[in-house]
Amino acid sequence: MTSRTAGKRAKAAGKPTTKRTRGGRGPQRGTPWRTVLIAVVVVAALAGLYLVYRSTTHTAAGGSGTSAGGGSGYPYAVGQPGVGAPAPGFDLASTTGRRLDLASLNARTVLLYFQEGLSCQPCWDQLTDLEKHSADLKAAGIDTVVSITSDPVDLLTQKVHDMGLSTPVLSDPDLAVSKTYHANDYGMMGTSRDGHTFILVRRGTIAWRADYGGAPKYTMFVPTTGILTDLRNASGGSGASTGATP
Repeated sequence: MTSRTAGKRAKAAGKPTTKRTRGGRGPQRGTPWRTVLIAVVVVAALAGLYLVYRSTTHTAAGGSGTSAGGGSGYPYAVGQPGVGAPAPGFDLASTTGRRLDLASLNARTVLLYFQEGLSCQPCWDQLTDLEKHSADLKAAGIDTVVSITSDPVDLLTQKVHDMGLSTPVLSDPDLAVSKTYHANDYGMMGTSRDGHTFILVRRGTIAWRADYGGAPKYTMFVPTTGILTDLRNASGGSGASTGATP
């Protein structure tokens, strides 16, 4: 062996061996898009868990009810204050041009309908349907329907006039009344607007409640016949009744 050959072998022995990949390329770095994809999947999973948690929290806080078993087919929650609790009082501007005080209706059975407002046409179609079934509501023991939402009273008055409605719609612009009933906890707009809540008040006491507007369906229209079916089912078939919170 010559001194030159020995020198080459000595240099080769001192060099680190680089593993070649298929195609003769050198070592490959990690792909950035794969890291991004993993991050997106993790975020989506966390968001899903949060939505499940939020829905469960709402149900736990307000109680829950369903219209299954021969009911309307529209799921609903039962929030608080619930059946048997005093109905929080209010005095709000009305589309009738006057103010309406709940205490003035103590001798009547009143169906309060909290709704999203001018941005929700199905909510107004609901009022039209309620008026078309006024005889059915009377037969169920309901004397008066009053709607509450957060839009300004002048705009509500114009809407009522345009649609030819006679139901008084009350303006609760800062949601002060809606918050006392937690009617803004069950809707697609978070807590910034009411959802689709019906509360039956008899002589100042809540007799039945159904919050239809919450997750997962965010219902903004329920046929009046379905509402009355859920009311009868909750009361054991006795019409405007006590209802129950599971």
